[in-house]
Amino acid sequence: MNGDSVTKRQQAALFPSVSTYYQKPLVLDRAEGRRIWAEDGTEYLDFFGGILTVSVGHAHSEIVERTAQQMRRLGHTSTLYIQKPQVELAERLGELAPGDVGRAYFTNSGTEANEVAILTAQLYTGQQEVIALRHSYSGRSPLAMSLTGNHGWRISGSQVAGIKHAASPYCYRCPFGKTYPECNIICARDLEELIQTTTSGLVAAFIAEPIQGVGGFITPPPEYFEIAVDIVRRHGGVFICDEVQTGFGRTGSTWFGIEHWGVKPDIITCAKGLANGFPIGATLSTPEIAEAWRGAGSTISTFGGNAVASTAALATLDVMAAEALPGNAQRMGERLRAGLEDLKECYPVMGDVRGMGLMQGIELVSEDGQPAPAALDALMEATRKQGLLIGKGGLYGNVVRIAPPMSVTAAEVDEALEKLGDALASITD
Repeated sequence: MNGDSVTKRQQAALFPSVSTYYQKPLVLDRAEGRRIWAEDGTEYLDFFGGILTVSVGHAHSEIVERTAQQMRRLGHTSTLYIQKPQVELAERLGELAPGDVGRAYFTNSGTEANEVAILTAQLYTGQQEVIALRHSYSGRSPLAMSLTGNHGWRISGSQVAGIKHAASPYCYRCPFGKTYPECNIICARDLEELIQTTTSGLVAAFIAEPIQGVGGFITPPPEYFEIAVDIVRRHGGVFICDEVQTGFGRTGSTWFGIEHWGVKPDIITCAKGLANGFPIGATLSTPEIAEAWRGAGSTISTFGGNAVASTAALATLDVMAAEALPGNAQRMGERLRAGLEDLKECYPVMGDVRGMGLMQGIELVSEDGQPAPAALDALMEATRKQGLLIGKGGLYGNVVRIAPPMSVTAAEVDEALEKLGDALASITD
């Protein structure tokens, strides 16, 4: 069966809202390590990792074997029964996470993890209003879309009330027209007025990604979170750190992205790279906050933290530790960043390079500095021809998102930079 036939069947069988990359959609067949092969046999170097989800490489032998063993032993029970892998995973996450977020609630995705986090914060504080960030992305449910600060990912008529959007720490396009560090981190300090003028003065939570993923890998200045979180806590709210994309070594050297900013969250949400592609989500909180559920009503999860997904997550964390992947993400991220900065010197279309570890973004711009989404569309097609898979994002659809599996090698980073350079040359000649 050829790719064209599969594409036609996909378009006839799935919701039309299920969008795909490229003018001619790419039909994939198999993958191993950092390589993917299409239905027609074409090989690609994967530098997007299934949207930052394939964290340790495709079809990793240890994860495959341990997951298969678990499937043969015990597959599904629901949370009405206790099974060892879920308990072990909760314990492991509590050990790895910063601060005292030692209680876990498992779900199937980042969307669900964020839903649980918001409800938990509201139960604990007794408040309803939530502060989110512009340019953010929180998922696909009505609540998650309401938290999302990007019109492209919100659907008319689905919004939930009580959510206020603060300015993003988007230094390259500062909403206040300032320049760091003379700006005095006004994007964070403005939270005070936002709360006083658009809320009741008391809030349930502030939810933010350490680096905004879908927003275009927007990376805040070092002082941002300390200032912002302090303001929110003074107004009764808790800090929900959305680590769905930044967690588990992705930003380099640390297990969680927020550790780079020295702030300890009250609640953490995670998913994606936790289980190397198996569906899983987790909401972590302090014991005190988790207690807010007691007496609020019964709750279960049919699939959340099932034995197979929990085993995949445990195996993934073991691989990350054994192969020291947070450190590798730091080293390879520095190598990748240096190469991107070199390319930026050659290609003015690269207006900004930003990110941390193996989470690097390139904002493409026109000659007058305006967002250039057409340039990114062209670059996507050009990198595909070069055999390189990258991602896209940003409010304006003009940010390249580069995030290979964290097991990537120096040779593969160099190969990707060469392919990206050739692609940039082809669209700028």
